[in-house]
Amino acid sequence: MNDIAVAVLVFVTVQRLSELLIARHNTKALLARGGIEHGAAHYPVMVGLHGAWLAGLWWFAIAQPVSLALLCLYGLCQLFRVWILASLGRRWTTRIITVPGEWLVARGPYRFLRHPNYVLVAVEIPLLPLVFGLWGYAILFGVLNLAMLTWRIRSENEALASVSRS
Repeated sequence: MNDIAVAVLVFVTVQRLSELLIARHNTKALLARGGIEHGAAHYPVMVGLHGAWLAGLWWFAIAQPVSLALLCLYGLCQLFRVWILASLGRRWTTRIITVPGEWLVARGPYRFLRHPNYVLVAVEIPLLPLVFGLWGYAILFGVLNLAMLTWRIRSENEALASVSRS
């Protein structure tokens, strides 16, 4: 067992579980303010895919050597994640929810990209397995994630079509 690999996986697991708690809190608050969920059909697919990705990493990566260069790149991705979450604040959730009368966020990375979180996830999903040299795993989950993101982004774009930019 590689101690660095285990530490990285503990970090990612705690991070993802904490984000689910934050998302659940924010989702409840958004719905209480009249929010409407869109594209709920893909949500279990996304959760299952990401859960399988992380569980598989626990199975395959803990004995693998760690590329410190790629781990540093993954760390930079986490700084981008913090910027995204801070920019959305109470509006960040893992679901697609619009609140009538609210404007689209246009600060932080949203000034430059329509879907920065999806760009981040599209990079993270294959990058973390590459940290452990798991090329096939990276390709498999990278492709599956891109297919799921295509579905999700289509749903989100439809939901956001009627929301104005601030």
